Amino acid sequence: MSTDLRATTPGFRDIPSTIVRATVVQASTVYNDTPKTIGDSLFFLSLRVSLQADHGSVKIISNDLLEFAEKAEKFIAQAASDRAQLVVFPEAFIGGYPRGYRFGIGVGVHNEAGRDCFRTYHASAIVVPGPEVDKLAEIARKYKVYLVMGAIEKDGYTLYCTALFFSSEGRFLGKHRKVMPTSLERCIWGYGDGSTIPVYDTPLGKLGAAICWENRMPLFRNSLYGKGIELYCAPTADGSKEWQSSMMHIAMEGGCFVMSTCQFCLRKDFPDHPDYVFTDWYDDQHQEAIVSQGGGVIISPLGKILAGPNFESEGLITADLDLGDIARAKLYFDVVGHYSRPDIFNLTVNENQRKPVTFVSKSVNAEDESEPQDT
Repeated sequence: MSTDLRATTPGFRDIPSTIVRATVVQASTVYNDTPKTIGDSLFFLSLRVSLQADHGSVKIISNDLLEFAEKAEKFIAQAASDRAQLVVFPEAFIGGYPRGYRFGIGVGVHNEAGRDCFRTYHASAIVVPGPEVDKLAEIARKYKVYLVMGAIEKDGYTLYCTALFFSSEGRFLGKHRKVMPTSLERCIWGYGDGSTIPVYDTPLGKLGAAICWENRMPLFRNSLYGKGIELYCAPTADGSKEWQSSMMHIAMEGGCFVMSTCQFCLRKDFPDHPDYVFTDWYDDQHQEAIVSQGGGVIISPLGKILAGPNFESEGLITADLDLGDIARAKLYFDVVGHYSRPDIFNLTVNENQRKPVTFVSKSVNAEDESEPQDT
């Protein structure tokens, strides 16, 4: 019997491997409505182990969002030319992460300059769905890539930090709104709810995202693990070296590939304004000082760093993801499977959309409106 088993059971080398190539774009974005020309503005993290320099020079006009999407297309085209199948952009790439902005806010203090600053920032945000989303979907279709785009979304006059998902066929799959803005972000961004915590079952693998310090929320992570996430995107504004420890932990905890990307920004990438406060990574205060040092990284479920981190410059790093590593990792640890104890610990996630105003109208049948009949 054992001979028959050996003859009919696939051997180790007979099992086909699935390789996915992805690209993580690390870029400095343009804020407010100041036209700028940025040379070498993008840092691509494309999963294949080779380092290349991006020598492009790109002019970006921040408030012309369709134009901005056209510039993003150039970066997606470069990634696609290296056979990337998945492209991930940083947090708030469209609309901008307002690092150093204070919007004139202090405890019990408001001012007109801050209101005007928010008005401009709101104008740079996009409606979802909308023309910019349609444009991005077309770009994804054109280059046949799955796309995860960080954007500032506006719903009326409330802004949300959002990740947008697109298929390689050019279909807008949906969005994830950041559920917990950090610190002063709470003054300018709304809170997402449980209705936008998706994990999409794609031909590349199960795809989802946690934005910035959502990655520090154990229950949020567990909700993604519970949906079987395999390609875990972590667009962030945290370029610290300590962030790398979080990414390593998540890859091993979730048994998934983690792709983290953060903008690489210099002081000169931001408009001059006396109200802005930057925490430079170095003591110098000149225009070339780094204010967001990147640190994009890709880590396997086995805890191996496949690419990055890069804290020094912009460039292109490439590597391939062997999806077989997911099963290899989960032999020993499956956080929502054989290593869970649902008899002791259990998580309930409310996926209902939470609306501040709900209108309920009574339906009246035509016969109810008729005049009463004499009998």
